[in-house]
Amino acid sequence: MSGRQESMLQFKICLVGSFAVGKTSTVARFTRGIFSNRYMATLGVKIDRKTLQVNGLDVRMILWDMAGEDEFAKVNATYLRGAGGYVLAVDGTRRITLDQALMLERRVRMEAGPVPFVVMVNKADLSEHWEVTEADLRRLAAQGWQVVRTSARTGEGVEEMFQMLAGMILERRAAGGGAVKTA
Repeated sequence: MSGRQESMLQFKICLVGSFAVGKTSTVARFTRGIFSNRYMATLGVKIDRKTLQVNGLDVRMILWDMAGEDEFAKVNATYLRGAGGYVLAVDGTRRITLDQALMLERRVRMEAGPVPFVVMVNKADLSEHWEVTEADLRRLAAQGWQVVRTSARTGEGVEEMFQMLAGMILERRAAGGGAVKTA
């Protein structure tokens, strides 16, 4: 193994949220730079990966795209164990997905523990149709939650969101808040 590979950090990142909020499309945009209008529900979990540079370090992100909230109860909670962080996904055009995400966050935290997470409010390209309000986003930010507007269709905010989450995980690691595996 080369020195570069030996020093690579590896983070397990779980994407959770209701069905059709854009988790799979966001992963496809992030890992392959593509977007498809075809909706195909995730059954169980899909795993993908991408390596990026964060604070001068190579970081491999192992992305666990988990089935929508309706199916979540059926998915083995062990998928969440060992996560370095997670993305709580919301569809900005459907207010109910924010409510569902807030309930889901409690269950995720019970399994994943107090790991860093971001709230991804997806479909920024459709902001004129949003039901999630600025007041909703301010309330989340007031709780100390990191909120990022994204568009899997255009790519807006996607790379930045994963960079932010990786940076949060690195900060937690530096503060002694948990081990991070190296590849």
